[in-house]
Amino acid sequence: MLSESAPAPDPAATPVASPAPSSWNVANALTVCRILLVPVYGWLLLSDGGASPRERWWAAAVLVVATATDRLDGDLARRHGLVTNLGKIADPIADKTLMGMAFVGLSILGDLPWWVTVVVLVREWGVTVLRFYVIRHGVMPAGRGGKVKTALQFFGLLLYTLPLWSFPGADAWTWVARIILALAVLVTVVTGLDIAVKAFRLRRDSPRSERKRQARAARRG
Repeated sequence: MLSESAPAPDPAATPVASPAPSSWNVANALTVCRILLVPVYGWLLLSDGGASPRERWWAAAVLVVATATDRLDGDLARRHGLVTNLGKIADPIADKTLMGMAFVGLSILGDLPWWVTVVVLVREWGVTVLRFYVIRHGVMPAGRGGKVKTALQFFGLLLYTLPLWSFPGADAWTWVARIILALAVLVTVVTGLDIAVKAFRLRRDSPRSERKRQARAARRG
């Protein structure tokens, strides 16, 4: 029995766990749309052997729209509490697939050297696998370097996607595209190495690893 001096618990003051957001939401729908735009971009880019200015302009438009959905779905998910496990997995896959299609497609056309595509894709997918590998020890948030890398890749790939040969001053535009993409590759490699070092430190110094070390020490003792 409750004493007379003890106030009765207030049901309104009892915290109620908010339900997890459904995976069927607008943020995840935008992510799925971005994935579906990847083959559209690839088809337009490779159409007529990449020699049609009209298709190249359309491919560039699809690349812009798909990249814009990346920013939009993330903002919606954070602002309206729509972050889901599906979104956490699908979003980076959508990003890597889109950029991968652009690099591979441009290399197939001979616009980009294959070694550039291989270096970038190994870094991008390697970092994705690395993040999932250390996720039990903690989350590695995207840093400023990653954002700079993404922006440079986007603008470089956009310029390479456009039919620069049809532009006035085509040689100058081509050099601009080469410089931006060269910077993108440099930042891509540097940030990849930085993430690998951070992942190693996270795995080494996380509470999970510390508990394992203590358990092993206890067994030996």
